[in-house]
Amino acid sequence: MILAGDIGGTKTNLALFQPEDTELREIRQDTFPSKDFASLEAVIQHFLQSGGPSIHSACFGVSGPVINGKCKTTNLPWVLDAKKIGQRFGIATVILLNDLEAMAYGTLRLSEKECFALNEGQPEIKGNRCIIAAGTGLGESILFWNGSQFLASASEGGHADFAPRNSLEIRLLEFLLNRYSRVSYERILSGPGLFNIYQFLRESGQGVEPSWLKESLEREDPAEVISKAALAEQSELCVKALDLFASIYGAEAGNLALKVMATGGVYIGGGIGRKIVKKLEDGSFLKSFKEKGRMDPLMSRMPVKVILNEKSALLGAAHYANHFKLSKSS
Repeated sequence: MILAGDIGGTKTNLALFQPEDTELREIRQDTFPSKDFASLEAVIQHFLQSGGPSIHSACFGVSGPVINGKCKTTNLPWVLDAKKIGQRFGIATVILLNDLEAMAYGTLRLSEKECFALNEGQPEIKGNRCIIAAGTGLGESILFWNGSQFLASASEGGHADFAPRNSLEIRLLEFLLNRYSRVSYERILSGPGLFNIYQFLRESGQGVEPSWLKESLEREDPAEVISKAALAEQSELCVKALDLFASIYGAEAGNLALKVMATGGVYIGGGIGRKIVKKLEDGSFLKSFKEKGRMDPLMSRMPVKVILNEKSALLGAAHYANHFKLSKSS
């Protein structure tokens, strides 16, 4: 049996899979609020408390840099150690992957209906691919062809410096520099980042905040409130915030695609992308994605797809564990 996990700042997904040749059958899956637990071990213990068949391998996609089987998660106060997890639960093989690395492997298992195409492009079958995902934070990763298969490479590109493209974005940067000593793309392209954009627009006189919106922002998750109000066109301020978010998201997706030479495709993952597909398909995202000067024709050739399957990272972790097991036994 394989234990797989997708560990995010907001939620942790765990699942058990039964290997059947090179395929996997999901046995059980559950989701837990990450901040309700002191550690990943506590979540695993809760998930496995009902017992069941023995687990021979486990793989977890985690939100943070993984070095030598260890990771301090970026948006959680957790320290993960693959060796210690294996010892505690009697699992022979435990692997930690960056969550976007796991998601990259997951994209190899997705059907066409599990993605929404923003740009069909002209894909190179064995061309490099990249994944960018805004959620609690901003993740990025790469898929490259090694001559026989696609391999994923982790990245912490979401923490690269934000590069404004116009006077409005320069003012956004200046606004955020009054709050933070350094402004990365994650400060903008994430749930908290969308709220940062909204506050910048509100405080710079770009719109009026009605009382019902102020109350909702105080009671509920601000990013959820802003995106829903924008998509329903209930607030001009929220519409402007989501417009700017989508534009910067497209620009950074294009930056990543350029650096990777992603002729095989660009995948938009994460919870935010799935929820704002309507906004992403209105043209503002792709306009920013493609506007790369002399590289415009190259960008137009790159397929761009939104991942609709929220379990893509979980699937990637499970299949990586199974592939690792098969490789070790061969």
